[in-house]
Amino acid sequence: MLIQKKIVKRISLVVLLFAVGAHKEVLSVKRKADHKILNTILERWSPRTMSGESLSQDELMSLFEAARWAPSSYNNQPWRYIYAEKDSPEWQKFFNFLVSQNQEWCKKAAALIVVISKDTFDFNGKPSRTHSFDAGASWENLAIQGNAVGLVVHAMQGFDYDRVKKELNIPDGYSVEAMIAVGKPGKGGNLEALQEMEEITQRKPLSETVFKGTFISKS
Repeated sequence: MLIQKKIVKRISLVVLLFAVGAHKEVLSVKRKADHKILNTILERWSPRTMSGESLSQDELMSLFEAARWAPSSYNNQPWRYIYAEKDSPEWQKFFNFLVSQNQEWCKKAAALIVVISKDTFDFNGKPSRTHSFDAGASWENLAIQGNAVGLVVHAMQGFDYDRVKKELNIPDGYSVEAMIAVGKPGKGGNLEALQEMEEITQRKPLSETVFKGTFISKS
């Protein structure tokens, strides 16, 4: 029985590695950077199709470990993550926070994660102007880590912020930033209405977002 489990685990790993390789090959064709950057950055994207399989604790905690090492002002680390795994007692509450369109594809997620940030500095209690900025850096670490190991990691704003704050007992002094769906990649499914949104996207040219010396409005 133990040998059979090891064989199944190895087969699953091979399938996952094959899927990751195919996924990166598609991205390398559809996305081209204008300047040389790390492949892990270029290959990160936000698909929605997941298999419904669960994640191991090691797989899930590795995402939070990556998030933990983000930079922040005064090393304040204002980000906080609250999560619910599929089939756990907390799952339905998190799922109900989502708008109906997001529920349609998030039902196949392995975990739903709420991202919040502390509005003040720990060392002096004064307001931190960069708490959301810092939480965003942490989220990006999480996203790149997940994508690098072949997971679907998708952040969204389509949920009820007020319900999250109330039902998850989030006190004043913390801001609700976003929700994240995480899971193993799947194929097909009832996502026809979302196919256009599932396309691998490009980015604006640097000439529209980077300015030397002074801001120039492009609108």
